[in-house]
Amino acid sequence: MTIRDHDAPEGADPPGPTGAPPFTLRQLQIFLAVADAGSISAAAGRLWISQTAVSLAVTQLERTLGARLMVRRRAQGIQLTPTGQSVAPLCRAILAQAQSLYEEASGDGVVRGAVSVGCFSSLGPSLMPSLLQAFLSAHPEARLHFREDQLDRLAPDVVAGTLDLMLTYDIGVPPELERLPLASCRAGVMLPEDHWAAREPGPVDLRALAAEPFVSLDLPLAVQHVDSVFRAAGTGPQIRYRSQNFETVRSFVGRGLGWAITLQQPETDLTHEGLRVVVREIGFPALAPVRVVAAWSGAAPLSRAAQAFLDLARSRAEQEQEQEQEREQADADGPGS
Repeated sequence: MTIRDHDAPEGADPPGPTGAPPFTLRQLQIFLAVADAGSISAAAGRLWISQTAVSLAVTQLERTLGARLMVRRRAQGIQLTPTGQSVAPLCRAILAQAQSLYEEASGDGVVRGAVSVGCFSSLGPSLMPSLLQAFLSAHPEARLHFREDQLDRLAPDVVAGTLDLMLTYDIGVPPELERLPLASCRAGVMLPEDHWAAREPGPVDLRALAAEPFVSLDLPLAVQHVDSVFRAAGTGPQIRYRSQNFETVRSFVGRGLGWAITLQQPETDLTHEGLRVVVREIGFPALAPVRVVAAWSGAAPLSRAAQAFLDLARSRAEQEQEQEQEREQADADGPGS
């Protein structure tokens, strides 16, 4: 039995290598709008069409595919069926490829369309402003949608295709995602300016601080990293305060309310109150550097806009690496070399 598009005339090519699939890109777009919005009414509002048109498009797509994609619940929105959940990433990939086809065929080399980028929250201030500005300057006809969140909420959306890519520490990233290293950093000890360990030069033995009050960045990925550091040291933290805001952690440390472990070293060592914090290298335990990566799903090719953003991130990472190597070489040569 051959399934035909209900609008297709008699004699039209069946779906397959030589025929068009029996659904439209518009139907896929509407289905994804409902899936993302959580209800037919909300999707209709986003698309500026009637609820009847939205419902009809989804019904036609379900009929064509021969599968139920969502359960409609009166006054409670919709819920994707297992089939709907598995189909949604494929629909996104098809639409992205259709956009890429259009852009490539236009032949003008201009990057258009949208790219959705997620970023681990504590990396956002240091990574995203310059990348976003550089991307929009290089590709003024493109659009960038930015979302700052935790890894456990970003990663599933990258896997599912609702986010094109994410920027995060390479800790707990799903193994099925592709990764591009952008930078590497080593954990350090953040201390108030007048702390004894801040006044002494050289790396710090973590065991010497273990009994002192600790200020924890209370984000799942950060907690996971700190736990691994303390396990390597054979001790544990005396957590006095917790915050989900990196700058609040810095401010608490600046006030002498505790110390912290950090992967970040902002350009300024002053807190919001103007108090100085000092970051010292950890001498014990010996820790491997942690990579900052861009991660994306390899299940389907990236859109042209997403690839352009990834290329920009790669180029800037290479430039920063070259500059760091030049600084290290200059330090090794010494003054007057």
